[in-house]
Amino acid sequence: MNPIVGIGELLWDVYPDGHKVAGGAPFNFAFHCHQLGHPSVIVSRVGDDDLGHELRERVRELGLSDEYIQTDPEHPTGTVRVTLGANAIPTYTITEYVAWDYIAWEDRLEALAASHRAVCFGTLAQRFGTPVPVHRFTTPRRTTALAVFDVNLRGSYFDVDRLEWGLSVCDWCKINADELNTLRALLGCSTPNELAQEWMSAFAEQAVIVTHGEGGCEIYHQRESRDAEGDPLFPSEAFAVPGVKANVVDTVGAGDAFTAAMVCLHLEGKPLREAARFAVHYAARVCEQPGGTPRIARAEVERAAGLR
Repeated sequence: MNPIVGIGELLWDVYPDGHKVAGGAPFNFAFHCHQLGHPSVIVSRVGDDDLGHELRERVRELGLSDEYIQTDPEHPTGTVRVTLGANAIPTYTITEYVAWDYIAWEDRLEALAASHRAVCFGTLAQRFGTPVPVHRFTTPRRTTALAVFDVNLRGSYFDVDRLEWGLSVCDWCKINADELNTLRALLGCSTPNELAQEWMSAFAEQAVIVTHGEGGCEIYHQRESRDAEGDPLFPSEAFAVPGVKANVVDTVGAGDAFTAAMVCLHLEGKPLREAARFAVHYAARVCEQPGGTPRIARAEVERAAGLR
């Protein structure tokens, strides 16, 4: 089975008490795809330092290969200071000019770019320019691989041009409600619903997925029914999946886990509504444990979601 790829930041999340957890949205995504039974890899870069060596070891301990993790001889391994606020919502202080800011194209990535089943990327690893590997994995749009743009706005590390580029090359866009409101105001749309519908029309996404934390999610997606000319009979439709209660410890990585669950079940041929129901339950379980990469039994989530 060809792998699923997370491409972008790989780093240490450092908590106030000093303990650290391997993180970064693309890495969390790849880990959860792996945990759900799908071969997955992370494409990233770490420093030639103690933190980098330790991070590689941790990646392997979690069951993923470090084959596509580059070593940067000049820049340090990435770190993020995590502070948990009300309702265990994290805020991040992100170190700049670190190894993952300089992910480079390497010949060994060619076969992976040609054979992956899905790729997930965001905005943060593009903060100082879009790395060549992100372009090579997403442009032009591939007909056999699912490209997922998990927006993940962090501080001021985004701009309209990079957002529109990401939207132009993805099949799915996943964004949380707070981020959608930020972009709605920035782009001059009257409602989040209007913005999601506009993206569906302008960028031809198959789906725009909006998460609401404990409130569940909304999914806007292209209908499959088409007329004789091949045009959609209806441009899009939407549905909502309610959230589930969780005993929240922290929400770090919950959105990444949600995205991974959606992608995995979609690749297994499950309907979007069923995939979303599983993803909501899976993300809730992540919130009940510290860090973005907790061990979770898939079968237990399937039972909770009423899927077995």
